[in-house]
Amino acid sequence: MSGGRIRRAQLVSPFGVGAMSILVNGTSVVTAGLDSWFRSDEPGNLYIDEFVVEEWRLQDRLNVRQLRLPPDARTPLAGSGGAQRNVKLTVPVLRFPRSSFCIYCKLLRESPLSMAEPVRCTDKRHADMKHRPVMSQVPFIAICERGHMDDFPWSPWVHRALQPTCGGDLRLLSRGGGTLAGQVVHCDGCGANRTMERVLEGTTDDEGRDNTVLSRSLSREGEFNCVGARPWAADPGGGCGQPLRGALRSAGNVYFPKVESAIFLPRQEGGASAEVLEVLRLPEANSRIQLLHELLGGVPLPKLRDQIPELLAPFSDEELTAGLEAILGPPTNRPGHDNGGELTSVADWRRPEYDLLRATPKDPDLTITDPGLPDSLTQSLSRVRRVETLRETRALRGFTRVRDGNLRISDGKALLRRNQVPPERDWLPAYVVKGEGIYVELNSQSLATWESRDEVRDRVSRIATSFASVQQQRGLGPRDVTPRLVLLHTLSHLLINRLVYTCGYSSASLRERLYVSAEPGAEMAGVLIYTAAGDSEGTMGGLVRMALPQNIGPVFQNALDGARWCSTDPVCMELGEAGQGPDSCNLAACHGCALLPETSCEEFNRFLDRGLVVGTFKEPTLGFFSLAPDES
Repeated sequence: MSGGRIRRAQLVSPFGVGAMSILVNGTSVVTAGLDSWFRSDEPGNLYIDEFVVEEWRLQDRLNVRQLRLPPDARTPLAGSGGAQRNVKLTVPVLRFPRSSFCIYCKLLRESPLSMAEPVRCTDKRHADMKHRPVMSQVPFIAICERGHMDDFPWSPWVHRALQPTCGGDLRLLSRGGGTLAGQVVHCDGCGANRTMERVLEGTTDDEGRDNTVLSRSLSREGEFNCVGARPWAADPGGGCGQPLRGALRSAGNVYFPKVESAIFLPRQEGGASAEVLEVLRLPEANSRIQLLHELLGGVPLPKLRDQIPELLAPFSDEELTAGLEAILGPPTNRPGHDNGGELTSVADWRRPEYDLLRATPKDPDLTITDPGLPDSLTQSLSRVRRVETLRETRALRGFTRVRDGNLRISDGKALLRRNQVPPERDWLPAYVVKGEGIYVELNSQSLATWESRDEVRDRVSRIATSFASVQQQRGLGPRDVTPRLVLLHTLSHLLINRLVYTCGYSSASLRERLYVSAEPGAEMAGVLIYTAAGDSEGTMGGLVRMALPQNIGPVFQNALDGARWCSTDPVCMELGEAGQGPDSCNLAACHGCALLPETSCEEFNRFLDRGLVVGTFKEPTLGFFSLAPDES
């Protein structure tokens, strides 16, 4: 079945493959796997090249042949004569959970995944009704930490058996109280009853293995474990063995999308002209490039010139080679190699971006200028850049359930489709954002002096300790919580909250990208604040204008002044020192001063502290900006 329309960007996150959503008619569905995308019932209608996204760095990082935009909704236009491309393409959804119950007689029934019509109760007590009651989907499902998802095992649960022999009708009764203990599963055949109490509970043992009530306590015969079901791919499962955890279908732990993003960087600054790139990206040129690359593993220039001589005649072989590398990446970085399934560190991945943001490249997709620094910020900042044009690509590489833990590239991609494809045909859904931004970098000498202070390191250690406990519980990857990370992250949030008043964008339309590393010889201490509105094909200019010296100075001053007193102080500053916010990984930071919408923040609103920016009530000189030049 197919559902209502959502924005294309939402098919990358938060409603990507394997995610659950609610249709306008109230039906709960799961987004189908990539096998079902880009299917057309009309011969000659499908032109995949129109959806291909060129981002050589991200393709290399994810070891994937292509990135594609999700299909958009198009209806045939009258009088088009069949010339319109890619019409009636949809992204299918499947009805899930399959289990439904009657709100009158409480009968439980299971329907097919593909069922498009409402499920009606078949209980004999409704035989005299003209229209049998429509059944509602149950709120409970079962998930495992490897990303699998299945209907709740109603019969094994109520019969306390791994393979129950009773085939009686089941009913989901409510006995009041508003708690899980008041939800009771009843079997008409044998009279068995069992409440749903504690079915959502689970812990993690010392080895990081999920220890759940559903798997451990369903039966005394042994553990009831996951079979590896993937309803979004119509796969009943072929074995998994991980513990199953009961979950509410709308719970936050049901789906954690893994999205990787990249700021477009030209392969070689000045190596490919804007004219060459514009021609090579035309549909008639790009389709031949992609076809040759897929068939031959490369794009021989003589063959390409033979196919489109008029388009390529004005350019030399050197210009075309540079253009092809800008589009496809160098031969050693093209998909098909084995990167071990693990992502490189964020610091290593972003270092090329950091190096180029500090310069002033001029490219159709990345144009940066140096507006200069105001005198009031020379002690605090080393550089500011106006990022007049940029292009960010975000790709879905998989998802996790139960906890937002690490995910190998190969494991994530395997979840997205039922049948795996060879590397030369592998692709992932992606979305492109075009916009503008401001890059700010801290003064390295001032930063080194500040972060060497004992009181600064002691304060940050509280956040690091809180995160360490969460890291162990959730199986998160290692993270070095340093003074410069907390300082830059908090400063970024304060600036975004101030910029929304001056540049014309909402806070949800601005996004941060942190460049932080304390590795000797490879330090980074910068932040890019840029537009992140999914529908933006350009810029309004209001954000980059704030990077001018006459504007950035007042923006900083107003942001710092606002940080010295929160609307919830003294609670935020004083009581927050014990830890507050998500996972208690913030100190002096709350919704009144430093938190942002989740779409704007890279760290899920963790690692924030105004005290490290402007000082605290007890230690007013603790912050990096405590002694601004005009106050010293």
